[in-house]
Amino acid sequence: MPAPAAAPCPLKPDETSSCSYILLVQHLIEKCLLFNMDQTQCVEALSKHANILPLITITVWNELEKENKDFFSSYSRNMKNRREEDSCSQAVPEQMLEDAVAEIRNQRLDQHHSDSDNVPGARVLR
Repeated sequence: MPAPAAAPCPLKPDETSSCSYILLVQHLIEKCLLFNMDQTQCVEALSKHANILPLITITVWNELEKENKDFFSSYSRNMKNRREEDSCSQAVPEQMLEDAVAEIRNQRLDQHHSDSDNVPGARVLR
């Protein structure tokens, strides 16, 4: 099953931060999908582990559903079948998601450091 398609980002500098935040949320939703989470589980996990407001996760999820109807239709069918078969604990996927969030945060910090090294007078926000 291919991953949901990403929406293009605007090129205006003032929208870059919002765009990268939305892409971060989308990336984390994709991780949730890999862990076979439904929307409710994903919203709870991102709220708990990444401090992302539920409204943001729901909005990005809904936009992904609109843009990827076939994918989400198939995913929902597969989720229903897996729920009927699966008796695995949710603890393992949540730990994996928490690890993914930590990895993304580290990558973003590394990127901010390297970006600020290349721009005179640039300030890194933390």
